[in-house]
Amino acid sequence: MTAFTFVDEPDSITSELQEFPLLGVDTEFMREKTFFAQLCLVQIAAPDRVYCVDPLVAKPMRSFWDEASSKAWVVHSARQDIEVIYQTSGMMPAKLFDTQIAAALLGMQPQIGYAGLVSELFDVDIPKTHTRADWSRRPLPDALLHYAVEDVEYLLPAHERLGERLEKAGRLLWAEQDSALLLDESLYAFDETQAVQRLKGARNLRGQRRSAAERLAVWREAEAARKDRPRQWIMRDSALLEIALQLPRSLNDLRTIDGLPEKLVKRAGNELLAAVASSGGDNHDYRPPPAPNEHQKKLLKTMQATVANCARELGISAELIAPRKELSAAILSGNTDSRVFRGWRRELIGERLLRLL
Repeated sequence: MTAFTFVDEPDSITSELQEFPLLGVDTEFMREKTFFAQLCLVQIAAPDRVYCVDPLVAKPMRSFWDEASSKAWVVHSARQDIEVIYQTSGMMPAKLFDTQIAAALLGMQPQIGYAGLVSELFDVDIPKTHTRADWSRRPLPDALLHYAVEDVEYLLPAHERLGERLEKAGRLLWAEQDSALLLDESLYAFDETQAVQRLKGARNLRGQRRSAAERLAVWREAEAARKDRPRQWIMRDSALLEIALQLPRSLNDLRTIDGLPEKLVKRAGNELLAAVASSGGDNHDYRPPPAPNEHQKKLLKTMQATVANCARELGISAELIAPRKELSAAILSGNTDSRVFRGWRRELIGERLLRLL
């Protein structure tokens, strides 16, 4: 195993990080009991060492984040790591190489895990024995630290090997473009007005019931963020939807909602009733997404077949090139702003798909 240093004064390694233009990065975080993920450990891999940086210590980290974010990072399945780092520090790397994306573009299993990639590239088995560990405990046991180090020690060698293969296949730019998409800050911005999009069952509501679901979802999102507790701990989806369906007018009406705790009615019942009442004055022009007609169904099949043929020729997953969801959106709503019609995909197949549209 690569030698590692546990760092409880993050700013103290700033000058050392200046030596390295490229860093392997992984994080350990907890989010089971919170709304925002709690960053518990940052593992930084350099060519000859690994730093396990403790972000829970009450020590300065600004110069650490400034220096680290000025580098290019190699991360495996980077979205959650980038999200928790961005929400914690407000920083992102100057450039990103996602090894999971790179592997998929070389025909490896889509969404391949880090252990699977290491096994594929280096014939090394990494046991996943601490996936449910409590990373917020201090001091961290040696077993957890060794596990954390294993999660980054192969990132830089994987970058080198995958980069060589991608370059040979003419797909290095593809990996760089897809990795760069994960550095879009809008992916990680907190926007409570979009909360209803996460609410399963709300998409088919109409009129005031849809407006009520939107207002209730916004209220729950704001409460969850304010208290830093999971959404379902504030109010379960089923109870929220039932309120939107029944449109209660009194506290007694609220008490008939299945799954709505009495303590929530006492604490926030008037706020919930106000959200329902306000929804009556909203603009009720929302309509559920229309079902595709026969022509659109046929067009989708044609587009999927076109993508499947292209994927077969390249030896990669069709979903990696053009997900069915994005093709459907292009057909049903005319949305051609998705990644299918941008970057390397546009040249590869996007233009053909646009002609079909």
